[in-house]
Amino acid sequence: MKKFVGTLAALALCILLPTQLWAGDLKIGLMCPLTGKWASEGQDMKNIVSLLVEEANAKGGIDGKQLELVVEDDAGDPRTAALAAQKLASSGVLAVIGTYGSAVTEASQNILDESGLVQIGTGSTSVRLTEKGLPLFFRTCPRDDAQGKAAAAAIVKGGYKAVALLHDNSSYAKGLAEESRAILDKAGVKVIFFDALTPGERDYTAILTKLKAAGPDLIFFTGYYPETGMLLRQKKEMGWDVPMMGGDAANHQDLVKIAGVNAAAGYFFISPPLPQDMDSPAAAAFLKSFKDKYGTVPVSVWAVLAGDAFKAIEAALTAGKTEPEAMAAWLKQLKDLPGLSGDLGFDAKGDRVGDFYRTYTVDAQGVFVLQAK
Repeated sequence: MKKFVGTLAALALCILLPTQLWAGDLKIGLMCPLTGKWASEGQDMKNIVSLLVEEANAKGGIDGKQLELVVEDDAGDPRTAALAAQKLASSGVLAVIGTYGSAVTEASQNILDESGLVQIGTGSTSVRLTEKGLPLFFRTCPRDDAQGKAAAAAIVKGGYKAVALLHDNSSYAKGLAEESRAILDKAGVKVIFFDALTPGERDYTAILTKLKAAGPDLIFFTGYYPETGMLLRQKKEMGWDVPMMGGDAANHQDLVKIAGVNAAAGYFFISPPLPQDMDSPAAAAFLKSFKDKYGTVPVSVWAVLAGDAFKAIEAALTAGKTEPEAMAAWLKQLKDLPGLSGDLGFDAKGDRVGDFYRTYTVDAQGVFVLQAK
């Protein structure tokens, strides 16, 4: 009887093993916010990378091996992200894509680095993420100091003289506010207000009242689109018409839904280009495939940058770099790889190289309109 059971077990193993291999010989992890206030970003990240994995497998995979995507929800929350990182670290993935939000990514960094996994952040622009010297960390988005320069240039170009800087105390928003303040000071633009709000609240009239009393000719809120929309709506309800701008975390169409079209009109922000404004052949082909499959285009550029991260990992694996140290060394010499948002390359710190920032204005119909350089 024992012999019979052993034979059955061996037979079952032979049957199951090919299925497991077919499911994915090479596993790639994706950490993204599928729940929480950034869930639409996370869903697009998942859809984009899933589509790219399907396309790669349809072409034969990598060296005859199929790819498998392992997805973990970080809920846009640092504590949940730490758990998601631990799950991915024990799942057999070769590298991890993600995530959105600097503080969320930072909660996963040490876990993935100590597990010996290459991580490519996507919407995590805080300067310190690549100043820690973690050898396996990369990102496809630019840093806050680059964004600070672009923001200050837009403010100077607009002729503003007295700026109120408002952030939300997150790694991203506070870092961008501090970078912008330093550059504006050197440019001779007065920062007459510098403070933080509490994200997630429903009533910002108190902070708006303080802002109004300071008398700025521009509000620069460096936080995320949910709070930006609330500020715009409540500022409109106060009857205060002072201009307001934002950084790349405002680059999401839900901003207009939250604010209302009338309140959002005239708002402007700096950001890497929106998906529909990406004009490379690779981007055009990808956007067509995405629309054919999902019936729409990605909501914002940050999800597209997850696709860029996949392209970088796919290229490294195609070059035979499956070990983390070899993959990281190969990525740090990468230049001009055709990505979805433009050519891809990384410096020695793991930061993406290149100039990506553009200025967008919300028009009277609530559409984000790219401004001329």
